[in-house]
Amino acid sequence: MSRIIAVANQKGGVGKTTTVINLSASLAEQGQRVLMVDLDPQGNASSDLGIEKDRTPATVYDLILGNCRIEDCIFQSVMPGVHVIPSTVHLAGAEVELIGTSDSQYRIRQALAGIRDRYDFILMDCPPSLNILTVNAMTAADSVLVPIQCEYYALEGLSQLMYTISLVQKSLNPSLGIEGVVFTMYDARTNLSLQVVENVKQNLRQRIYRTIIPRNVRLAEAPSHGLPINLYDPRSSGADSYRRLAQEVIQSSGAQKTDD
Repeated sequence: MSRIIAVANQKGGVGKTTTVINLSASLAEQGQRVLMVDLDPQGNASSDLGIEKDRTPATVYDLILGNCRIEDCIFQSVMPGVHVIPSTVHLAGAEVELIGTSDSQYRIRQALAGIRDRYDFILMDCPPSLNILTVNAMTAADSVLVPIQCEYYALEGLSQLMYTISLVQKSLNPSLGIEGVVFTMYDARTNLSLQVVENVKQNLRQRIYRTIIPRNVRLAEAPSHGLPINLYDPRSSGADSYRRLAQEVIQSSGAQKTDD
């Protein structure tokens, strides 16, 4: 049985999509079967894994509206072992189109039910807002992974995200948990990054991954080439960091499976 993880933070620019792309690729590099579900209408995670969105016959938009089977919108990415359900700008209209439907929060959960055994991990890239797409992801997920940028306003909006998670737990998905918090864009040259890490550790009573993702030029360049960092520059510090994060996620998943 796969582990389904929603990667979410309604604050933009925190490295959420970068984390989904490179964690997916790093998990696959370590022998895991991975499905990445792009729930962000910007579709950056799809493009950054080499998917030509405009040429795909079906996307997550069609899946949510019930216009296709899930098998019709799963595509092989540039990374062996990583499949993608892509997104396009059309997904932005899904929230309006789902108004009045009784099962709007469960569309992704229902769609994944029949194929989750084919994968070890299913990662979902949530939009930078707390809307019906994010709720769909959390309703389908086993846990939520939260990227936090090492900047002054790191905790801004995080309380609202945690509140949304608690609401989903109470009314839609009682088994939803917090996968953990991962720090991104860490700059070892500044005292601010270190202060942010220490501040979050003191104030956030959640699991925090040991791996910290650095601010890295090669990591920033990789998306323009449609490649994850471990294919674009496998020896970079960004690639090494996401490999370590993948190892932590795998170990965490094994522990949780044992507990279950």
